Amino acid sequence: MPAFPPLSSGGGSATPVLSLASEAYPLVKTGGLADVVGALPAALAAHGYLLTTLLPGYPALAPMIRGGREVYRWPDLIGAEARLVEASLGEHPLLILDAPALFGRDGGPYGDKDGRDWDDNWRRFAALARVGAEVAGGVVPGYRFPLLHAHDWQAGLAPAYVRAMDLPVKTVMTVHNIAFQGRFDLSLFPALGLPEWMASIHGVEYYGALGYLKAGLQAADAITTVSPTYAREIRDPAFGMGLEGLIATRTASVSGIVNGIDPAVWSPAADTALPARYTAATLDDRAANRPAVETTFGLTPADGPIFTVISRLTWQKGMDVLVDLLDDLVASGGRLALLGSGDKSLETAFLAAAARHPGRIGVRIGYDEALSHLLQGGADAILIPSRFEPCGLTQLYGLAYGCVPVVARTGGLADTVIDANEAALAAGVATGIVHDGVTPDALRHAIRRAIDLHARPETWRRLQRNGMAADFSWRESGRRYASLYHDLMEPA
Repeated sequence: MPAFPPLSSGGGSATPVLSLASEAYPLVKTGGLADVVGALPAALAAHGYLLTTLLPGYPALAPMIRGGREVYRWPDLIGAEARLVEASLGEHPLLILDAPALFGRDGGPYGDKDGRDWDDNWRRFAALARVGAEVAGGVVPGYRFPLLHAHDWQAGLAPAYVRAMDLPVKTVMTVHNIAFQGRFDLSLFPALGLPEWMASIHGVEYYGALGYLKAGLQAADAITTVSPTYAREIRDPAFGMGLEGLIATRTASVSGIVNGIDPAVWSPAADTALPARYTAATLDDRAANRPAVETTFGLTPADGPIFTVISRLTWQKGMDVLVDLLDDLVASGGRLALLGSGDKSLETAFLAAAARHPGRIGVRIGYDEALSHLLQGGADAILIPSRFEPCGLTQLYGLAYGCVPVVARTGGLADTVIDANEAALAAGVATGIVHDGVTPDALRHAIRRAIDLHARPETWRRLQRNGMAADFSWRESGRRYASLYHDLMEPA
């Protein structure tokens, strides 16, 4: 028997959609992609869509694989034995591609313990994409999905396989970050099992190489990015990372839908990672979380604001500019609690700043989900000076937790944070500090503005309450995805 309801025929049953991704919270997470993929099933259920998430069979999913039901086998899936296992996460259905030779290895989803990418990522994620296309198109007996929603380059070949196999499936390609494109040597093309014509610019060829994300953007029926501003920015060479020309030719098919956050996971009123829980109406209770941040990061209690950074330590995130301003941040009365990892030179530079300013700067290299919640609930402001930011989730968490965002005016940051200029303050709508450009002068000025505003308690509380009142749940984002799905599947 099919595991999922039949296609909607007007009788009120949910319409099945296959969501294809390399990670999903809470099963496997390296960044915001996982949060989005994990939240989409619940967000779309309210609109009559039943999302099934198809994931690689990483070791973290081994218990689910053991407890699941095998529904199909491939003796040779791009050079590997594989099987499809049906499972569930709560009430949401899952399909897991169990291929131990491809995914059953120590390390992260994309590389080894030392951060080196697996040499066969081209094969691993081509296999995932091919299975996604075959399952959606009904190649696997008992399963068919009228729409396949592919996320980022790891799923980028799926729309290309759908097109190559002429399957009766509509496809959506969501770009979470166009900088990560999945580029591999063109000599690998024959192993993909695609028709020869797809080795051209009209298929998967991209500047003399294979381009997995490029293939998805070329073949998908609709393209989404994770904010309206980013959807416009990627038409510009400064943001399009070489794909701006393709995006420009597909403008009519490109839209931006801001990510939401899951209030079941991110709610200061119910967050067990916080010593003190609170709401906008009980904001005074939030102060009890500050000592926990100070203790955890070795900060000396003081009146000035605690800034936090919860980020990959990379050029994209503007961390190279921030690290050079830390002496100024401390001299101006601020403190910093940083949680992140990334470029080794930046990790070293932040640790050196902490050594220079004991009690004023605390650094934790790595990532800790519970600690990220504590920082949002106990620090005063979160610094996000990104050079580009497709959507960003940390500023949304900051808004929800009264941790005032200090952000660059780009992508989803520009779409979600209202600058505390005099007009916005007077109108009572400001939610954070927004600066133009990621330069030392711009970021220094933004930090000093935050310190000055923090010294005005009533004004700071208004910023916090305004941010906490904003609705960045999946309610509106889910409605927009549902509208897109409906329009794609509506008969012409």
